[in-house]
Amino acid sequence: MTQDPEVLVVGETLIDFLPSEPGPLPAVESFSRRAGGAAANVAICLSRLDAAPSFLSNVAADGFGDFLVETLVSNGVSSELLTRDPSHETTLAFVTHDAAGDRSFSFHGTDTADGYLDSSVVSDATLEGLSWVCIDAPVALAAPNSRGAIVDLCERARERDCSVAFDPNTRRDRWSDDETFFESLDRLLSLTDICKTSADDLRGTPFAAERAVELARNVQRAGPHTVFITEGAGGASVYSAERAPWGAGSHTHAGYDVSVADTTGAGDAFLGGVLAALLAKEDPEEVLEFATGVAALTTTEMGAISALPDREAVRTLRESA
Repeated sequence: MTQDPEVLVVGETLIDFLPSEPGPLPAVESFSRRAGGAAANVAICLSRLDAAPSFLSNVAADGFGDFLVETLVSNGVSSELLTRDPSHETTLAFVTHDAAGDRSFSFHGTDTADGYLDSSVVSDATLEGLSWVCIDAPVALAAPNSRGAIVDLCERARERDCSVAFDPNTRRDRWSDDETFFESLDRLLSLTDICKTSADDLRGTPFAAERAVELARNVQRAGPHTVFITEGAGGASVYSAERAPWGAGSHTHAGYDVSVADTTGAGDAFLGGVLAALLAKEDPEEVLEFATGVAALTTTEMGAISALPDREAVRTLRESA
């Protein structure tokens, strides 16, 4: 008997074009097409970790959209809450890498399908059956229609004792102005229980801080009781307030020594690992160590989805460390 999903992941799925070689965009001669998008990465990560979620997104009714839906379904993610949009196209993201595998994105497409999420397809009864709503939507959140839908879902989730996890995985160039961005960030954080973020994500915002503990405290004052801070190769940390279900505390993990090919999707994989471990009722220290392992393995191949690990791969990595 198939268990009903405990997590609803909300956000975009889009096309990543991965470069054939490191270097700036003008120097790259060819790219390969991959399914991507922050929320899609989280959803497939959870499926690989035996916690297949529901996934809310709006997908263009074009060839790219067909490919994205096929990729999601073939990776164990239900298409039940995916809406198809004949009026808007798929967002395309061209990825470039430096020699260390760190990436940057150039997004192409305006007024695309991911800007039109429809929260009405998620019933109150569905929300009542969930443990978590997860928001990882850097492209969708920058679009007014999707932003309103995401806030509506979070408000309804909180009213039904469903926890909210949020990654302010910002794409500042997608926002029309700083005031709207800051107001939206404040509102989402006020509805959030667990936040996963980094110094880079919040640089230039009122929450900014270079030290992880200060960044976590700034974010906690806005709403979340627990904050996970990722630092790339430097590892990660978690900080919880007294009001968290597991009480006040902090833990750090130095990370795992892996050969990095591509960091695309590592943060999304970390968030997926956090949720999978929380569903398994693990304590914050174990959640941190598990999620760090999931993220590390995701960097070992080109493209986020192909490298997302299963539980056995994470166990092997942790035992070898």
